[in-house]
Amino acid sequence: MAITSRAPAPGGGVAVPPAGASASPPDGPPGRSTAWAEGVERLREAATTEPGRLRIIGAALAALIVLFGTVSVWEISERTTAADDVVGRSQPLSADAASIYRSLADADTTSSSGFLLGAQEPHEVRQRYEKDIANASKLLVSAAANTGGNEDSREQIALLSEQLPRYTGLIEQARATNRQGLPLGGAYLRYANEQMTTQLLPAAQRLYEAETGRLYEDYDDARSWPLASLGAGLLAMAGLVWAQRRNYRHTNRVFNHGLVAATAASVVVLLWLAVGHTVARSSLSEARADGQESMKVLNDARIASLQARAGENLTLIARGAVLAEDKKSDKYDVDFTNNMKQLDAGLATALRLADDEAGRSPVNRAVDGVQQWKQRHTAAREADLKGDYEAALPQVVGDEKHKESSGAAFDTVDASLDQAVAHEQREFTRAAREGLGALGGLVTGAAALVIIGAAAAVLGIGRRLSEYR
Repeated sequence: MAITSRAPAPGGGVAVPPAGASASPPDGPPGRSTAWAEGVERLREAATTEPGRLRIIGAALAALIVLFGTVSVWEISERTTAADDVVGRSQPLSADAASIYRSLADADTTSSSGFLLGAQEPHEVRQRYEKDIANASKLLVSAAANTGGNEDSREQIALLSEQLPRYTGLIEQARATNRQGLPLGGAYLRYANEQMTTQLLPAAQRLYEAETGRLYEDYDDARSWPLASLGAGLLAMAGLVWAQRRNYRHTNRVFNHGLVAATAASVVVLLWLAVGHTVARSSLSEARADGQESMKVLNDARIASLQARAGENLTLIARGAVLAEDKKSDKYDVDFTNNMKQLDAGLATALRLADDEAGRSPVNRAVDGVQQWKQRHTAAREADLKGDYEAALPQVVGDEKHKESSGAAFDTVDASLDQAVAHEQREFTRAAREGLGALGGLVTGAAALVIIGAAAAVLGIGRRLSEYR
Protein backbone atom coordinates (compact mmCIF):
# COMPACT_ATOMS: atom_id res chain seq x y z
CA MET A 1 0.00 0.00 0.00
CA ALA A 2 1.33 3.46 -1.00
CA ILE A 3 2.17 5.89 1.77
CA THR A 4 1.24 9.54 1.21
CA SER A 5 3.28 12.19 2.95
CA ARG A 6 1.50 15.29 4.16
CA ALA A 7 3.05 18.69 4.77
CA PRO A 8 2.54 20.15 8.24
CA ALA A 9 -0.23 22.66 8.50
CA PRO A 10 0.39 26.06 10.11
CA GLY A 11 0.16 25.74 13.86
CA GLY A 12 0.88 21.99 13.76
CA GLY A 13 -0.90 19.00 12.34
CA VAL A 14 -1.05 17.93 8.76
CA ALA A 15 -2.63 19.85 5.89
CA VAL A 16 -5.32 17.84 4.24
CA PRO A 17 -6.22 18.69 0.66
CA PRO A 18 -9.86 19.54 0.00
CA ALA A 19 -12.13 16.75 -1.02
CA GLY A 20 -11.90 16.00 -4.72
CA ALA A 21 -8.68 17.96 -5.20
CA SER A 22 -5.61 16.34 -6.67
CA ALA A 23 -2.78 15.80 -4.26
CA SER A 24 -0.10 16.13 -6.95
CA PRO A 25 1.30 19.53 -7.96
CA PRO A 26 0.44 21.03 -11.43
CA ASP A 27 2.52 19.86 -14.39
CA GLY A 28 4.07 23.32 -15.06
CA PRO A 29 3.88 27.10 -14.53
CA PRO A 30 0.62 28.87 -15.45
CA GLY A 31 0.37 30.01 -19.14
CA ARG A 32 1.58 33.56 -19.98
CA SER A 33 -0.60 35.97 -22.00
CA THR A 34 0.64 37.38 -25.34
CA ALA A 35 2.02 40.92 -25.77
CA TRP A 36 -1.06 41.86 -27.81
CA ALA A 37 -3.38 40.61 -25.08
CA GLU A 38 -1.39 42.47 -22.46
CA GLY A 39 -1.55 45.65 -24.52
CA VAL A 40 -5.31 45.34 -24.96
CA GLU A 41 -5.71 44.72 -21.25
CA ARG A 42 -3.64 47.77 -20.35
CA LEU A 43 -5.62 49.88 -22.82
CA ARG A 44 -8.88 48.62 -21.28
CA GLU A 45 -7.62 49.40 -17.81
CA ALA A 46 -6.46 52.88 -18.93
CA ALA A 47 -9.88 53.58 -20.43
CA THR A 48 -11.47 53.15 -17.02
CA THR A 49 -9.80 56.34 -15.74
CA GLU A 50 -10.11 59.88 -17.08
CA PRO A 51 -6.34 60.43 -17.49
CA GLY A 52 -6.12 57.19 -19.41
CA ARG A 53 -9.01 58.18 -21.64
CA LEU A 54 -7.41 61.56 -22.28
CA ARG A 55 -4.15 59.90 -23.32
CA ILE A 56 -6.03 57.67 -25.77
CA ILE A 57 -7.92 60.67 -27.17
CA GLY A 58 -4.72 62.68 -27.60
CA ALA A 59 -2.98 59.83 -29.41
CA ALA A 60 -6.01 59.27 -31.66
CA LEU A 61 -6.28 62.98 -32.56
CA ALA A 62 -2.57 63.22 -33.36
CA ALA A 63 -2.81 60.07 -35.50
CA LEU A 64 -5.82 61.44 -37.43
CA ILE A 65 -4.12 64.75 -38.11
CA VAL A 66 -0.88 63.06 -39.21
CA LEU A 67 -2.89 60.72 -41.45
CA PHE A 68 -4.63 63.74 -42.99
CA GLY A 69 -1.29 65.41 -43.67
CA THR A 70 0.36 62.30 -45.06
CA VAL A 71 -2.45 61.55 -47.50
CA SER A 72 -2.65 65.22 -48.53
CA VAL A 73 1.08 65.46 -49.22
CA TRP A 74 0.96 62.22 -51.23
CA GLU A 75 -2.06 63.14 -53.36
CA ILE A 76 -1.09 66.76 -53.99
CA SER A 77 2.47 65.71 -54.87
CA GLU A 78 1.06 63.40 -57.54
CA ARG A 79 -1.19 66.12 -58.94
CA THR A 80 1.58 68.71 -58.88
CA THR A 81 3.85 66.31 -60.77
CA ALA A 82 1.13 65.66 -63.35
CA ALA A 83 0.45 69.40 -63.78
CA ASP A 84 4.18 70.05 -64.13
CA ASP A 85 4.35 67.31 -66.78
CA VAL A 86 1.50 68.99 -68.68
CA VAL A 87 3.44 72.26 -68.77
CA GLY A 88 6.98 71.01 -69.17
CA ARG A 89 6.87 67.58 -70.83
CA SER A 90 3.74 66.12 -72.40
CA GLN A 91 2.38 69.29 -74.05
CA PRO A 92 5.77 70.29 -75.51
CA LEU A 93 6.14 66.72 -76.83
CA SER A 94 2.67 66.90 -78.37
CA ALA A 95 3.52 70.28 -79.91
CA ASP A 96 6.82 68.90 -81.25
CA ALA A 97 5.00 65.95 -82.82
CA ALA A 98 2.61 68.38 -84.53
CA SER A 99 5.60 70.42 -85.69
CA ILE A 100 7.20 67.27 -87.16
CA TYR A 101 4.03 66.64 -89.15
CA ARG A 102 3.88 70.25 -90.36
CA SER A 103 7.56 70.31 -91.30
CA LEU A 104 7.24 67.12 -93.34
CA ALA A 105 4.08 68.32 -95.09
CA ASP A 106 5.65 71.71 -95.80
CA ALA A 107 8.81 70.08 -97.16
CA ASP A 108 6.69 68.03 -99.55
CA THR A 109 4.77 71.11 -100.65
CA THR A 110 7.92 73.19 -101.05
CA SER A 111 9.68 70.53 -103.10
CA SER A 112 6.79 70.40 -105.57
CA SER A 113 6.69 74.20 -105.75
CA GLY A 114 10.43 74.29 -106.50
CA PHE A 115 9.95 71.69 -109.21
CA LEU A 116 7.33 73.85 -110.92
CA LEU A 117 9.54 76.92 -110.77
CA GLY A 118 12.01 75.39 -113.20
CA ALA A 119 15.28 73.52 -113.41
CA GLN A 120 17.03 76.06 -111.20
CA GLU A 121 14.68 76.55 -108.28
CA PRO A 122 14.95 79.83 -106.35
CA HIS A 123 17.34 79.89 -103.41
CA GLU A 124 14.60 80.80 -100.91
CA VAL A 125 12.53 77.78 -101.96
CA ARG A 126 15.48 75.45 -101.57
CA GLN A 127 16.31 77.03 -98.23
CA ARG A 128 12.74 76.55 -96.95
CA TYR A 129 12.81 72.87 -97.91
CA GLU A 130 16.14 72.29 -96.18
CA LYS A 131 14.91 74.13 -93.10
CA ASP A 132 11.84 71.88 -92.94
CA ILE A 133 13.91 68.71 -93.20
CA ALA A 134 16.42 69.95 -90.62
CA ASN A 135 13.63 70.90 -88.22
CA ALA A 136 11.91 67.52 -88.58
CA SER A 137 15.22 65.70 -88.02
CA LYS A 138 16.08 67.78 -84.95
CA LEU A 139 12.64 67.25 -83.42
CA LEU A 140 12.84 63.51 -84.05
CA VAL A 141 16.10 63.35 -82.09
CA SER A 142 14.55 65.39 -79.27
CA ALA A 143 11.42 63.22 -79.22
CA ALA A 144 13.50 60.05 -79.08
CA ALA A 145 15.37 61.40 -76.06
CA ASN A 146 12.29 62.62 -74.16
CA THR A 147 9.45 60.27 -75.03
CA GLY A 148 10.36 57.87 -72.21
CA GLY A 149 8.92 54.37 -72.23
CA ASN A 150 6.12 55.01 -74.71
CA GLU A 151 6.65 52.09 -77.11
CA ASP A 152 4.17 53.37 -79.69
CA SER A 153 5.97 56.70 -79.93
CA ARG A 154 9.36 55.00 -80.17
CA GLU A 155 8.11 52.79 -82.97
CA GLN A 156 6.88 55.77 -84.99
CA ILE A 157 10.08 57.72 -84.36
CA ALA A 158 12.14 54.77 -85.62
CA LEU A 159 9.97 54.51 -88.75
CA LEU A 160 10.27 58.24 -89.45
CA SER A 161 14.03 58.19 -88.91
CA GLU A 162 14.32 55.30 -91.36
CA GLN A 163 12.03 56.69 -94.08
CA LEU A 164 13.08 60.35 -94.04
CA PRO A 165 16.50 59.78 -95.69
CA ARG A 166 14.80 57.71 -98.41
CA TYR A 167 12.38 60.53 -99.08
CA THR A 168 15.12 63.15 -99.30
CA GLY A 169 17.08 60.86 -101.62
CA LEU A 170 14.11 60.65 -104.00
CA ILE A 171 13.74 64.44 -103.94
CA GLU A 172 17.41 64.89 -104.85
CA GLN A 173 17.03 62.44 -107.73
CA ALA A 174 13.96 64.36 -108.91
CA ARG A 175 15.88 67.64 -108.76
CA ALA A 176 18.93 66.27 -110.55
CA THR A 177 16.79 64.75 -113.33
CA ASN A 178 14.72 67.92 -113.65
CA ARG A 179 17.87 70.03 -114.08
CA GLN A 180 18.75 67.81 -117.04
CA GLY A 181 15.34 68.51 -118.57
CA LEU A 182 14.23 64.86 -118.39
CA PRO A 183 10.54 63.99 -117.78
CA LEU A 184 11.65 61.26 -115.36
CA GLY A 185 12.09 63.95 -112.71
CA GLY A 186 8.32 64.23 -112.37
CA ALA A 187 8.07 60.48 -111.77
CA TYR A 188 10.67 60.65 -108.99
CA LEU A 189 8.78 63.55 -107.42
CA ARG A 190 5.46 61.70 -107.55
CA TYR A 191 7.08 58.64 -105.98
CA ALA A 192 8.57 60.83 -103.22
CA ASN A 193 5.12 62.31 -102.61
CA GLU A 194 3.68 58.81 -102.39
CA GLN A 195 6.32 57.90 -99.79
CA MET A 196 5.44 61.02 -97.86
CA THR A 197 1.66 60.47 -97.90
CA THR A 198 1.71 56.71 -97.27
CA GLN A 199 4.68 56.33 -94.91
CA LEU A 200 5.97 59.51 -93.32
CA LEU A 201 2.83 61.53 -92.68
CA PRO A 202 0.81 58.59 -91.26
CA ALA A 203 3.70 57.78 -88.91
CA ALA A 204 3.90 61.44 -87.86
CA GLN A 205 0.13 61.44 -87.28
CA ARG A 206 0.38 58.34 -85.07
CA LEU A 207 3.24 59.93 -83.14
CA TYR A 208 1.15 63.06 -82.59
CA GLU A 209 -1.83 61.02 -81.41
CA ALA A 210 0.33 58.99 -79.01
CA GLU A 211 1.90 62.08 -77.44
CA THR A 212 -1.44 63.90 -77.29
CA GLY A 213 -2.92 60.84 -75.57
CA ARG A 214 -0.20 61.04 -72.93
CA LEU A 215 -0.94 64.76 -72.55
CA TYR A 216 -4.61 64.03 -71.85
CA GLU A 217 -3.65 61.36 -69.32
CA ASP A 218 -1.55 63.94 -67.48
CA TYR A 219 -4.49 66.35 -67.64
CA ASP A 220 -6.78 63.78 -66.05
CA ASP A 221 -4.23 62.93 -63.34
CA ALA A 222 -3.70 66.60 -62.47
CA ARG A 223 -7.43 67.40 -62.41
CA SER A 224 -8.67 64.37 -60.44
CA TRP A 225 -10.09 65.27 -57.04
CA PRO A 226 -7.98 64.35 -53.95
CA LEU A 227 -10.86 62.43 -52.39
CA ALA A 228 -8.72 60.52 -49.88
CA SER A 229 -7.23 63.78 -48.59
CA LEU A 230 -10.60 65.47 -48.30
CA GLY A 231 -12.05 62.44 -46.53
CA ALA A 232 -9.13 62.24 -44.08
CA GLY A 233 -9.44 65.98 -43.43
CA LEU A 234 -13.14 65.73 -42.63
CA LEU A 235 -12.46 62.76 -40.35
CA ALA A 236 -9.76 64.69 -38.49
CA MET A 237 -12.09 67.69 -38.16
CA ALA A 238 -14.87 65.46 -36.80
CA GLY A 239 -12.48 64.02 -34.22
CA LEU A 240 -11.33 67.47 -33.10
CA VAL A 241 -14.88 68.79 -32.81
CA TRP A 242 -15.92 65.73 -30.79
CA ALA A 243 -12.91 66.08 -28.46
CA GLN A 244 -13.66 69.76 -27.79
CA ARG A 245 -17.33 69.06 -27.16
CA ARG A 246 -16.35 66.31 -24.74
CA ASN A 247 -13.91 68.65 -23.02
CA TYR A 248 -16.66 71.26 -22.62
CA ARG A 249 -19.09 68.75 -21.16
CA HIS A 250 -16.52 67.53 -18.61
CA THR A 251 -15.03 70.90 -17.59
CA ASN A 252 -17.51 73.60 -18.70
CA ARG A 253 -14.58 75.29 -20.41
CA VAL A 254 -15.48 76.56 -23.85
CA PHE A 255 -11.99 76.54 -25.34
CA ASN A 256 -8.92 74.38 -25.08
CA HIS A 257 -6.16 76.42 -26.67
CA GLY A 258 -4.27 73.42 -28.01
CA LEU A 259 -7.33 71.80 -29.57
CA VAL A 260 -8.44 75.13 -31.03
CA ALA A 261 -5.00 75.60 -32.62
CA ALA A 262 -5.09 72.05 -33.99
CA THR A 263 -8.57 72.67 -35.42
CA ALA A 264 -7.49 75.96 -37.00
CA ALA A 265 -4.44 74.34 -38.62
CA SER A 266 -6.56 71.49 -39.98
CA VAL A 267 -9.19 73.91 -41.32
CA VAL A 268 -6.51 75.94 -43.11
CA VAL A 269 -5.07 72.82 -44.73
CA LEU A 270 -8.51 71.54 -45.74
CA LEU A 271 -9.58 74.88 -47.24
CA TRP A 272 -6.21 75.38 -48.95
CA LEU A 273 -6.49 71.90 -50.40
CA ALA A 274 -10.04 72.37 -51.66
CA VAL A 275 -9.65 75.92 -52.99
CA GLY A 276 -6.18 75.36 -54.46
CA HIS A 277 -7.22 72.23 -56.30
CA THR A 278 -10.43 73.88 -57.54
CA VAL A 279 -8.45 76.78 -59.00
CA ALA A 280 -5.87 74.42 -60.51
CA ARG A 281 -8.61 72.25 -61.98
CA SER A 282 -10.33 75.28 -63.50
CA SER A 283 -7.12 76.65 -65.02
CA LEU A 284 -6.11 73.27 -66.44
CA SER A 285 -9.59 72.87 -67.93
CA GLU A 286 -9.20 76.28 -69.53
CA ALA A 287 -5.79 75.33 -70.89
CA ARG A 288 -7.24 72.20 -72.45
CA ALA A 289 -10.47 73.70 -73.82
CA ASP A 290 -9.21 77.11 -74.93
CA GLY A 291 -5.61 76.24 -75.74
CA GLN A 292 -4.88 72.62 -76.57
CA GLU A 293 -8.16 71.88 -78.40
CA SER A 294 -7.81 75.06 -80.47
CA MET A 295 -4.20 74.20 -81.31
CA LYS A 296 -5.21 70.72 -82.40
CA VAL A 297 -7.87 72.10 -84.76
CA LEU A 298 -5.52 74.76 -86.13
CA ASN A 299 -2.71 72.25 -86.65
CA ASP A 300 -5.07 69.97 -88.56
CA ALA A 301 -6.23 72.91 -90.66
CA ARG A 302 -2.68 73.95 -91.43
CA ILE A 303 -1.72 70.42 -92.44
CA ALA A 304 -4.80 70.23 -94.70
CA SER A 305 -3.72 73.49 -96.36
CA LEU A 306 -0.19 72.17 -96.91
CA GLN A 307 -1.48 68.94 -98.44
CA ALA A 308 -3.93 70.89 -100.61
CA ARG A 309 -1.06 73.02 -101.91
CA ALA A 310 1.02 69.90 -102.65
CA GLY A 311 -1.95 68.42 -104.51
CA GLU A 312 -2.36 71.62 -106.51
CA ASN A 313 1.31 71.60 -107.52
CA LEU A 314 1.32 67.90 -108.40
CA THR A 315 -1.76 68.35 -110.56
CA LEU A 316 0.34 70.52 -112.86
CA ILE A 317 3.42 68.30 -112.58
CA ALA A 318 1.63 65.01 -113.32
CA ARG A 319 -0.61 66.49 -116.07
CA GLY A 320 -3.23 63.80 -115.69
CA ALA A 321 -0.78 60.88 -115.51
CA VAL A 322 -2.15 59.68 -112.15
CA LEU A 323 -5.85 58.93 -111.94
CA ALA A 324 -8.14 58.72 -108.92
CA GLU A 325 -10.00 55.57 -107.91
CA ASP A 326 -12.80 56.33 -110.39
CA LYS A 327 -10.18 56.04 -113.19
CA LYS A 328 -11.45 59.30 -114.67
CA SER A 329 -10.49 62.17 -112.39
CA ASP A 330 -7.01 63.50 -111.72
CA LYS A 331 -5.87 62.04 -108.38
CA TYR A 332 -4.09 65.15 -107.21
CA ASP A 333 -6.98 67.43 -108.10
CA VAL A 334 -9.31 65.17 -106.11
CA ASP A 335 -6.87 65.30 -103.20
CA PHE A 336 -6.84 69.10 -103.44
CA THR A 337 -10.63 69.27 -103.29
CA ASN A 338 -10.84 66.92 -100.29
CA ASN A 339 -8.12 68.77 -98.38
CA MET A 340 -9.81 72.13 -99.03
CA LYS A 341 -13.03 70.74 -97.54
CA GLN A 342 -11.08 69.68 -94.45
CA LEU A 343 -9.51 73.13 -94.31
CA ASP A 344 -12.91 74.85 -94.47
CA ALA A 345 -14.28 72.64 -91.68
CA GLY A 346 -11.20 73.20 -89.54
CA LEU A 347 -11.36 76.98 -89.88
CA ALA A 348 -15.06 76.99 -88.97
CA THR A 349 -14.30 74.99 -85.83
CA ALA A 350 -11.32 77.20 -84.97
CA LEU A 351 -13.51 80.31 -85.19
CA ARG A 352 -16.03 78.71 -82.85
CA LEU A 353 -13.31 77.80 -80.32
CA ALA A 354 -11.55 81.19 -80.45
CA ASP A 355 -12.50 83.09 -77.29
CA ASP A 356 -10.93 86.50 -77.97
CA GLU A 357 -10.28 88.88 -80.83
CA ALA A 358 -6.56 88.06 -80.86
CA GLY A 359 -7.48 84.45 -81.60
CA ARG A 360 -10.26 85.17 -84.13
CA SER A 361 -8.40 87.78 -86.18
CA PRO A 362 -5.76 85.48 -87.78
CA VAL A 363 -8.37 82.78 -88.38
CA ASN A 364 -10.57 85.30 -90.21
CA ARG A 365 -7.58 86.28 -92.38
CA ALA A 366 -7.06 82.61 -93.15
CA VAL A 367 -10.73 82.26 -94.16
CA ASP A 368 -10.38 85.21 -96.55
CA GLY A 369 -7.17 83.73 -97.93
CA VAL A 370 -8.88 80.41 -98.59
CA GLN A 371 -11.61 82.12 -100.61
CA GLN A 372 -9.00 83.89 -102.76
CA TRP A 373 -7.07 80.63 -103.10
CA LYS A 374 -10.13 78.79 -104.40
CA GLN A 375 -10.89 81.49 -106.96
CA ARG A 376 -7.35 81.57 -108.30
CA HIS A 377 -7.09 77.78 -108.33
CA THR A 378 -10.30 77.56 -110.34
CA ALA A 379 -8.92 79.99 -112.94
CA ALA A 380 -5.63 78.09 -113.15
CA ARG A 381 -7.42 74.76 -113.41
CA GLU A 382 -9.64 75.98 -116.24
CA ALA A 383 -6.56 77.05 -118.21
CA ASP A 384 -4.87 73.71 -117.54
CA LEU A 385 -7.92 71.70 -118.65
CA LYS A 386 -7.90 73.68 -121.91
CA GLY A 387 -4.35 72.53 -122.46
CA ASP A 388 -2.81 75.94 -121.81
CA TYR A 389 -0.13 74.90 -119.33
CA GLU A 390 1.87 78.08 -119.87
CA ALA A 391 -1.11 80.17 -118.76
CA ALA A 392 -1.97 77.93 -115.80
CA LEU A 393 1.56 77.75 -114.34
CA PRO A 394 2.00 81.45 -113.39
CA GLN A 395 -1.47 81.53 -111.86
CA VAL A 396 -0.31 78.80 -109.48
CA VAL A 397 3.31 79.75 -108.71
CA GLY A 398 3.16 83.46 -109.59
CA ASP A 399 5.49 85.68 -111.59
CA GLU A 400 6.01 89.37 -112.23
CA LYS A 401 2.66 89.63 -114.04
CA HIS A 402 0.74 87.34 -111.68
CA LYS A 403 1.31 88.66 -108.17
CA GLU A 404 -2.11 87.41 -107.07
CA SER A 405 -1.47 83.73 -107.63
CA SER A 406 -2.91 80.79 -105.72
CA GLY A 407 0.55 80.39 -104.19
CA ALA A 408 0.35 83.91 -102.74
CA ALA A 409 -3.08 83.10 -101.28
CA PHE A 410 -1.68 79.90 -99.78
CA ASP A 411 1.15 81.88 -98.18
CA THR A 412 -1.44 84.17 -96.57
CA VAL A 413 -3.37 81.20 -95.23
CA ASP A 414 -0.22 79.51 -93.91
CA ALA A 415 1.10 82.65 -92.20
CA SER A 416 -2.29 83.39 -90.63
CA LEU A 417 -2.61 79.87 -89.26
CA ASP A 418 0.91 80.08 -87.89
CA GLN A 419 -0.04 83.25 -86.00
CA ALA A 420 -3.22 81.61 -84.69
CA VAL A 421 -1.32 78.56 -83.43
CA ALA A 422 1.25 80.79 -81.71
CA HIS A 423 -1.53 82.74 -79.97
CA GLU A 424 -3.25 79.59 -78.72
CA GLN A 425 0.09 78.21 -77.53
CA ARG A 426 0.57 81.33 -75.42
CA GLU A 427 -2.97 81.01 -74.05
CA PHE A 428 -2.34 77.37 -73.16
CA THR A 429 0.95 78.11 -71.43
CA ARG A 430 -0.58 80.95 -69.40
CA ALA A 431 -3.57 78.92 -68.19
CA ALA A 432 -1.53 75.77 -67.50
CA ARG A 433 1.06 77.69 -65.49
CA GLU A 434 -1.73 79.30 -63.47
CA GLY A 435 -3.05 75.83 -62.70
CA LEU A 436 0.38 74.65 -61.63
CA GLY A 437 0.88 77.79 -59.56
CA ALA A 438 -2.37 77.17 -57.67
CA LEU A 439 -0.81 73.97 -56.29
CA GLY A 440 2.49 75.65 -55.50
CA GLY A 441 3.51 75.57 -51.85
CA LEU A 442 0.59 73.35 -50.90
CA VAL A 443 2.72 70.29 -50.18
CA THR A 444 5.16 72.14 -47.93
CA GLY A 445 2.45 74.23 -46.30
CA ALA A 446 0.21 71.24 -45.61
CA ALA A 447 3.08 69.27 -44.07
CA ALA A 448 4.08 72.16 -41.80
CA LEU A 449 0.53 72.95 -40.68
CA VAL A 450 -0.25 69.31 -39.99
CA ILE A 451 2.82 68.96 -37.78
CA ILE A 452 1.75 72.08 -35.91
CA GLY A 453 -1.81 70.75 -35.60
CA ALA A 454 -0.72 67.36 -34.27
CA ALA A 455 1.63 68.98 -31.73
CA ALA A 456 -1.09 71.42 -30.65
CA ALA A 457 -3.57 68.59 -30.13
CA VAL A 458 -1.10 66.69 -27.96
CA LEU A 459 -0.29 69.85 -25.96
CA GLY A 460 -3.98 70.60 -25.51
CA ILE A 461 -4.64 67.15 -24.11
CA GLY A 462 -1.48 67.42 -22.00
CA ARG A 463 -2.86 70.59 -20.47
CA ARG A 464 -5.90 68.65 -19.29
CA LEU A 465 -3.74 65.82 -17.98
CA SER A 466 -1.72 68.24 -15.86
CA GLU A 467 -4.86 68.96 -13.87
CA TYR A 468 -4.77 65.38 -12.51
CA ARG A 469 -1.25 65.61 -11.10
